[in-house]
Amino acid sequence: MDLDPGTVSIIQLAWSRLLGLDDGALGSGSGRLYSTDDDAPLLTFVTLFGREVLKGPAWAVEAGRSLSGPELRSASTLLTLTRDHGGRALGEAQLYFCDALPRFDEPPAVVSSEAALVRELERRCPPDDVAEADLGGVEHPFVLVDGRNEGGDAQPDPLAGAGYDIWEGILAHVAAITPPGERRKGYAGRVAAVAVEEAMAAGLVPQWRARTDNTASQRTARRAGFVFAGTQTSVALDPR
Repeated sequence: MDLDPGTVSIIQLAWSRLLGLDDGALGSGSGRLYSTDDDAPLLTFVTLFGREVLKGPAWAVEAGRSLSGPELRSASTLLTLTRDHGGRALGEAQLYFCDALPRFDEPPAVVSSEAALVRELERRCPPDDVAEADLGGVEHPFVLVDGRNEGGDAQPDPLAGAGYDIWEGILAHVAAITPPGERRKGYAGRVAAVAVEEAMAAGLVPQWRARTDNTASQRTARRAGFVFAGTQTSVALDPR
């Protein structure tokens, strides 16, 4: 499955703005781009549709100019470059996007955006997963619930959750989370499909970011119709 060229152009525009580049920077030319911001709290290396961008303070960008793309995609490389500035790894991730509605044969998902259900779902999930998805902090959360409890007096059981934030008024940054006991049942894909449908109805391009070591998240993204488009590696810097 490929993304429509128009979708690719929209994604390139959004990421050009996110990385402090001219609007058309990622959509033309070839080779690596550099974005310097001495107040940047991060050093970030992004690959997107074959282009590379290194963004950060001037001292870090200059130090990275001589390094290859595979080297800069490694969090350990960025940590080495920033060790005198308190570099703290935020991880290596893969970037996915989609421009087609997901298709599922199951009955329509029963979802809720109630804050209490979001909190209960996060309580059932490992802290690292909660921090990565941050479902309680996103603008548009959705919780898949057990439809068998619908209409009863008891609060329905949360099975999985997904949601999105809006980036640059263009992208819907989607994340999903599932309690360990509810995994491998297709729940994450179903609720992610709801988030994707809502985002596309709002005229946004859905984006998914998964850690390189989180194969379950990558698998969910692909099953929901997302297409791999690049990578992002970042380290946080101590404020000066």
